[in-house]
Amino acid sequence: MSTPLVVAIVGATATGKTAVAEIVAGALDGEVVCADSRQVFRELEIGTGKPDPAQRAGRPHHLFDALGLGERPSAGWYARAAAARCAAIHERGAVPLLVGGSGLWLRAARDGLSGEPPHDAALRARLRERLEREGPESLHASLAKVDPATAARLSPRDRQRITRALEVHAASGRALSWWHDRAGTPAVAGEWRTFELTLDTGALDQRIARRTRWMFDSGLIEETRALVASGHGRALRDLRAVGYDEALDLLAGRLARDEAETHTTLRTRRLAKRQRTWFRHQMESVRLDADVGQAALARAILDRLAH
Repeated sequence: MSTPLVVAIVGATATGKTAVAEIVAGALDGEVVCADSRQVFRELEIGTGKPDPAQRAGRPHHLFDALGLGERPSAGWYARAAAARCAAIHERGAVPLLVGGSGLWLRAARDGLSGEPPHDAALRARLRERLEREGPESLHASLAKVDPATAARLSPRDRQRITRALEVHAASGRALSWWHDRAGTPAVAGEWRTFELTLDTGALDQRIARRTRWMFDSGLIEETRALVASGHGRALRDLRAVGYDEALDLLAGRLARDEAETHTTLRTRRLAKRQRTWFRHQMESVRLDADVGQAALARAILDRLAH
């Protein structure tokens, strides 16, 4: 029996992964599996870069609406969820395409995790109290001393992940990066073919700026207002999602429209830089220049899959 194929299309935000994956999925009669830590929330649409509703209706898409705001996904959760979806896709004789920029999730799916880092509710509560007193930047500085690898990939204002990393270190005596580096049994079985879409910094910055304008022109503020009205404001703020934070600040009168767009663009650039660094050093892949266009990229991926 031949080994089933698993295709992963990865890379930094705004490199065009979603559009290219839709073309490749159409050519392979494949099924798209979300590998993005924001796109898994069913309430979030415009600010996440999901395939649009028409695309999701056109062929099977998985895990894009798996969680509700307030739920807390992890790499372990993703590995298990992706494994179940990909196994079912293979049973149907189809090809799963994992698409996204959440590197740790993708590595968990490909390589597995040998154990879930410990949880300590009392310790977590103390860290959250410290977070409220000192702010996330102070905790990030503490994290950099005990786990520089994790600190380097996190934004200094990523409250949830910084707190979790400090909790793991204090509870286990081991850095979160140590847990992530442990070898495990692959969660998603198959022959993995991974393609990273890349762009030089200048071209990527231009795409990020255009996408920011599109988000704010296309209803991000209205989507955020509706989430607040439906009682999701606190959960959305806790998520620290780029674009949604700025829309919340705009609605609260803390930012003007142009300031919100500028902040969103700058934070997205920082995110993209961290993603590019992670994929360059942590995941073996075929790297493809995304500046050639979606159709050419899809052809390049399909040509490589055929050989």
